[in-house]
Amino acid sequence: MHTNLKRTLTKECINKVGEMVKVQGWVKKIRHLGNISFIVLRERTGELQCVLEGKLAGVIIETESVIEVIGKIVPTNNTVLGVELLIKSVKVLNKNDLLPFEVNKKEVNTGLENLLNHRVLSLRHEKIASIFKIKATLEEAFREYLINMDFIRIFTPKIVSQGAEGGANVFNLNYFGKDAFLAQSPQFYKQMMVASGLEYVFEIGPVFRAEEHNSSRHLNEYISLDLEMAFIEEYEELMELETQVIKFMFEKVKEKNENELKLLNIEMPTITDIPKLKLHEAREILKNRFKKEMPEGDLNTEGEKLIATYIKETTGSDFVFITEYPKENRPMYTMPAENGLTKSFDLLFKGLEITSGGQRIHEYEMLVASFREKGLDEENFQNYLNTFKYGVPPHGGFAIGLERLTAKLLGLTNVREASAFPRDINRLTP
Repeated sequence: MHTNLKRTLTKECINKVGEMVKVQGWVKKIRHLGNISFIVLRERTGELQCVLEGKLAGVIIETESVIEVIGKIVPTNNTVLGVELLIKSVKVLNKNDLLPFEVNKKEVNTGLENLLNHRVLSLRHEKIASIFKIKATLEEAFREYLINMDFIRIFTPKIVSQGAEGGANVFNLNYFGKDAFLAQSPQFYKQMMVASGLEYVFEIGPVFRAEEHNSSRHLNEYISLDLEMAFIEEYEELMELETQVIKFMFEKVKEKNENELKLLNIEMPTITDIPKLKLHEAREILKNRFKKEMPEGDLNTEGEKLIATYIKETTGSDFVFITEYPKENRPMYTMPAENGLTKSFDLLFKGLEITSGGQRIHEYEMLVASFREKGLDEENFQNYLNTFKYGVPPHGGFAIGLERLTAKLLGLTNVREASAFPRDINRLTP
């Protein structure tokens, strides 16, 4: 009976009144009321109320079991969708085992570690699933904006011979008897692709940091939204571009994820111009207003949060660019400025650094000198350095940490919540 029916999605049922349909999904709830039972079936496009009458009423099915129901779509005033399904047959495709926690309540009452240990199950909760729908929109919008700006998407190696920042925070691996590393950034390759004549390039992909942090801010593998562009005049152009990119990303979320934002009770920030503070100005504010001394040449975690508080109070902005970091606190490829500073910036969002960027050195001799100044042996970076012998235009770029951006936008307390399967100092599974 009706074996030739194709699967119908919940969102399609409103246009199928009076028709026989086949719907497949998970049992979210089941209620028995005498000679009638109700199943709320959940699948990726929504929830559908299904009614069992007569002999079918009272059927025993565990929540979170996967089922297939066939029946007629009828109108009703008792559901948000305005229709329900009168079941003619029900088939259990896969029954559920004992749940480690309840996923069909308004909130999941268990700790983050338990949620991450049973990630597939926790992702079924509508609020947790909403995080990843919004995260997907942010990535999609980043890509869309840059493609519309004539950027070309590139794909660069994640197994490399050297770290892109010259530090020790790289994961080592044996590559057929040779030493290799997991890429901590696509930086070298972004610049090489700019130099190839593509000029405007971007990449979306994983990066790896072997940092022994065990905090709510750090992941050892995360998704980086990277771009690099040629023929810039000053690094301020990059900050203006990032402002426009984030505006577009947030507009797309408002447009596409209205239901998810409502479910999570999130009000999207309004972005006009993002305020800018030179690092030394930020340090002075922290010293004079908050009586806080910062480490030389940088802001610590507390400093970033306090500056965010100050900017919010004085400008209303959730964002602030911090500019002109000293040379000793920036990678060797960063373009120097006057007085030992650099043409560089970080972007803080609600007190958390989500971006690092700046203008790059494009002249071979200057770049080699910078490597030597950092104590790096240029012989180990010849493939990269040789690029700059062949005519490289002035250029610069930045990278946005997707999980950090998502976490701060949605008010998550731990960046791991914005990663489906996070990798941190302790977690290698699932």
